[in-house]
Amino acid sequence: MDKRIISLAPVLSAHPKVLILGSMPSRISLEKQQYYANTRNHFWNILYTLFQIAPIESYDEKIQFVRKRHLALWDSIGSCYREGSLDANIEDETPNDIPALLKMYPSISLIACNGTKSYQTFMKYFSVDIDIDIKKLPSTSPIPGRYTKSFEGKVADWKVILDYIENDA
Repeated sequence: MDKRIISLAPVLSAHPKVLILGSMPSRISLEKQQYYANTRNHFWNILYTLFQIAPIESYDEKIQFVRKRHLALWDSIGSCYREGSLDANIEDETPNDIPALLKMYPSISLIACNGTKSYQTFMKYFSVDIDIDIKKLPSTSPIPGRYTKSFEGKVADWKVILDYIENDA
C-alpha cells in the first residue's frame, strides 16, 4: 500500500436537506480534488436527469447546482489505504465525523448513501447515533458488479432524494 489517502472536504449550502455520502473518492477525483470526476461515473448524469437539466461542464457550476438544490456531498470514509479506486481495496478506514456535521446542519433530513460500501461504513460507525432517514442507493460507479442496475434503474432509485428537498431551484 502507498500512503494513507484523505477524502475531500464536504460540499455544503447554508441549509442542505440531503447529504449524499460516497465511500471514498476515486483516484481521479482525488487528483482533481473534485467529487465524481471520473466521466464514466453516473453521479452527475443521474442528478441532471432527476432535475431535468442539461449537463453542466464546469465543476464550479456543478457545485453551485448541488448547493442550489439543497444537496450536500461528502464521504463516509475520511481516510484509508487503498490501491487503485475500488471500494473492495479499502483498508484501515477512519470515518468522517458525520454526527458533528449533522449537528452543524440540522436541516439535513436524509442521508443518501451512494453504494454499499458507503452505507456499510456509515452503519458500522454511526447507525445508533443518527435519528434521521438513511437510504442505501445503488452506486453511481461505472465499475460493473454483481448487482449493477441500468442507468434508468439507478435514476428510479435515486428519485427518493426529491422527496426530501423542495424542487424550487
